[in-house]
Amino acid sequence: MSASAVSPTEERDEDLIAPVTLNQLFYEAVDRHDSPRALQVKVAGSYQPVSHRTLAERVRHIGLGLRALGVPAGARVAILSENRPEWAIADYACLTAGFVDVPLYGTLPSEQLLHILEDSGAVALFVSNAEHASTVASIRPRLEALKWVIGFDVGEDDGADLTFAALEAKGAASNGAGIDAAERYRSEALEAGPDQIATIIYTSGTTGAPKGAMLTHGNIASNVAAVTRAIPFRDDDVSLSFLPLSHILERMFDYLMFAVGVSIAYVESMDTIVDNMGEIRPTIVVSVPRIYEKIYARVLDNAVSAGGAKKQIFFWARAVGEKWADETLAGRSPGPWLAARYALAKKLVFSKLVQRVGGRLRYFVSGGAPLATEINKFFYAAGLVILEGYGLTETSPVISVNTPGNFRQGTVGKPIAGVEVRIADDGEIMVRGPNVMKGYYNRPEDTREVLEADGWLHTGDIGVLDSDGFLSITDRKKDIIVTAGGKNIAPQPIENAIKTNKYVSEAVMIGDKRKYPIVLVVPNFENLEKWARYKNIAFTDRANLVSLPLVKSKMEREVIGELHDLASFETPKKVALLPNEFSIERGELTPTLKVKRRAIDRGYRDVIDGLYGA
Repeated sequence: MSASAVSPTEERDEDLIAPVTLNQLFYEAVDRHDSPRALQVKVAGSYQPVSHRTLAERVRHIGLGLRALGVPAGARVAILSENRPEWAIADYACLTAGFVDVPLYGTLPSEQLLHILEDSGAVALFVSNAEHASTVASIRPRLEALKWVIGFDVGEDDGADLTFAALEAKGAASNGAGIDAAERYRSEALEAGPDQIATIIYTSGTTGAPKGAMLTHGNIASNVAAVTRAIPFRDDDVSLSFLPLSHILERMFDYLMFAVGVSIAYVESMDTIVDNMGEIRPTIVVSVPRIYEKIYARVLDNAVSAGGAKKQIFFWARAVGEKWADETLAGRSPGPWLAARYALAKKLVFSKLVQRVGGRLRYFVSGGAPLATEINKFFYAAGLVILEGYGLTETSPVISVNTPGNFRQGTVGKPIAGVEVRIADDGEIMVRGPNVMKGYYNRPEDTREVLEADGWLHTGDIGVLDSDGFLSITDRKKDIIVTAGGKNIAPQPIENAIKTNKYVSEAVMIGDKRKYPIVLVVPNFENLEKWARYKNIAFTDRANLVSLPLVKSKMEREVIGELHDLASFETPKKVALLPNEFSIERGELTPTLKVKRRAIDRGYRDVIDGLYGA
């Protein structure tokens, strides 16, 4: 395979990322940090700590409990739960006891759960609550391999076979107590090798059925080691864990946080993220672009809604912040007049956003999808640095990341130590390193399609490396639109620009093999409905609202107004408004909130054909 560019890395020595195991990282962290606040969880209205010692003991008891049930070494054990201490305990128990865990998104519909549980052959399953237990009960008759369902908060009355507490008690009774029992379990756990499979993570899949990526102890542990080298962490840092632990991004970072002694606090729910930030006052937060987009949209809406002087001050401050950011990011010192205006902008506007997320954040880390540069720059101006990175489930996940010392907005940073990146002749990003998966479970042909014999992985993404080694993602290879006239269009940057508008929630471009591109838009209904009422526009429901000519004209102006410096063939010629938010349940979004472009194309075919027909 030829390549047009190969990334420079600071150090090529493979010994830098010596393969270790997650079990080694776990026990070394317990010994080194021995903190009363390894984890934090909200109980009865306040955050309560869980110590390293308590965690290690509970991990051992759950691991022994699974063995006492008769779960054989190497068997698959699934976890269906939101983020909470029990998730981490179950995970570390599986790792240390020699099982392969299979994380499941709590939002998956029953048929997808069935596919994953059936494909993985899971013999045991942890569930968090009654809703999960009920869903599993509805498909359990079709799961021949599944022998045990263990409930964190539920028991036999809800469809589980036993409770987490009962399993823990069984494990505690099975191997005795005292130092010898603990040391014996630990010694066995440390016999695991770096090539041993730790987990099978089923890709959320924007196309096709989910595939199980087999990640070894060495895959993930090497990624932990490399990212620890790239981003500085302190043992007095506090992180807020809210991205699903079933997704490799949060999971790897939580392993990393635990390894370096950062206290991990679990969010109550996805609806309380900002409130919990105010309580925990985290110093590090890992998120996906959708969260930053929502925060930005809320700040923008509050400013516009305030009107008058507050609105003018906000837009003045944003403009000043952008100028200051441009100068600073270019390596120049802002002049005295700009510096003075920026200090005032921070005091009047940006400081409020900083306090809203706890007041002591050192940096955000962003991954999972491209982040609009405009939003990144706004946060940067506020003093909230977003270190944008790039990776895949198949790469454990981090391939590259911006760091405090190597930071360039509009890119996803430089490849991390030990990881090679090159750009193939067709623009596809290729990756090789200790973080690359072993393959897809039960899918040898799919594995051969993406993983070459010499270790290079096809990412399916299109990108470029600049002369300094910074990687930029252009689009998904399969998402590139080729018009009937043969013009290539990368839709993601255009969609991201559209989504910065306060009246837009989602945008999906369509146009493959068509004469010109169009865009399907899900409005931000909260803002659009406010505007309609202000204009005295009567409507009965959202479907009626988006059908009104005045509303269509308004949204077309807002959408097209966000697009600048595009070639004529790249500019959407028509806009269609959709009456409903995209959903995971309808198969339009992945569990990590990525749009399934093909599902949208199929699901709204009548709307699309109508636009082209018109």
